[in-house]
Amino acid sequence: MKTALALARRGLGNVAPNPAVGCVLVREDLNDRVVGRGWTQAGGRPHAETEAIRRAGTLAKGATAVVTLEPCNHTGETGPCSEALINAGIKRAVIAIPDPDPRTAGRGLQRLRDAGIEVITGVLDDQARDLNAGFISKITQNRPTISWKTATSLDGRIATHSGDSQWITGEKAREFGHLLRAEHDAIMIGSETALIDDPSLACRLHGMSDRSPTRIVLSSRLRFSTDCQLVKTARQIPTMIYTLDMDRGRRNDLEKSGVTVISAEADENGRISVSSVASDLAQRGTTRLLLEGGGTLAASFLKADLIDRIYWFRAPKLIGSEGRPALGATDIDRLIQSPAFTRRSNCVMGADTLDVMDRDRRK
Repeated sequence: MKTALALARRGLGNVAPNPAVGCVLVREDLNDRVVGRGWTQAGGRPHAETEAIRRAGTLAKGATAVVTLEPCNHTGETGPCSEALINAGIKRAVIAIPDPDPRTAGRGLQRLRDAGIEVITGVLDDQARDLNAGFISKITQNRPTISWKTATSLDGRIATHSGDSQWITGEKAREFGHLLRAEHDAIMIGSETALIDDPSLACRLHGMSDRSPTRIVLSSRLRFSTDCQLVKTARQIPTMIYTLDMDRGRRNDLEKSGVTVISAEADENGRISVSSVASDLAQRGTTRLLLEGGGTLAASFLKADLIDRIYWFRAPKLIGSEGRPALGATDIDRLIQSPAFTRRSNCVMGADTLDVMDRDRRK
């Protein structure tokens, strides 16, 4: 199952709206030989099970299928994976977690059992749920899982008072940040970051330039120039802007450049409702969203309790209170109101450190 999970991870950021699934076919009668490996391919097809069966060929008959998610039981662009496993002649299925999709939701497991196949579930289920947290969230909460990535000084500053921020962290931390981009379906910034930094938000890891996520900007007043990096490259990398501005001329200019401009809902303060944006992204198939904007964007998602995970890079530097903070105003008066996070991991990256923290909604 660890091998299947590692295979599944290859699909993160590349298979939405489908889940990232891994499958390993093992023949116990051949000294536990692995006869087929598969993972969800780019764009969501083929599925992991059919890919593993294809690679195994006739050796799939009599094998044990180890799969990270319940095989689908509905017909879409291809037939059900549960049927494919039955037709391949597997004798046992070891499955990490059930599929929350109502079209499957236990039916795939039952179909295997009805065919006389032994079914074992719950193997490394916590790891499997974490891997496909975005797909699960899209189905059960109508929003993608949302991670916030920030790189700061020791005192929590993302830039000096003049806006100088390149580079707070070192090369290893920045490379990991690009890997995070590759593993997410979409990346989001606010309009201030877009205007000040003029970023490309592309994945610049060697050999992974094709894994750049969809770029998303929240811009209430649509303050954009068609000369900025995001607009100039919108035909190469999908780019979306959520706005409250209905100026037809500005929208037309951006749309002619390949940008998708979306009318957003306003919240009670007249700003873009991040909750409605999250729901709209889910409807568009996004399962994993990475926030890379400044403090205002992060604060708006935190106040809406929409941040599920934080990737916090810290450099051994101090900037001071006049520097720009990683997190904007949250209107928290008492400590008991502060959102709680649990440290998932901590590691050293060159001179920097990375803390990964998950939202603890039990507190």
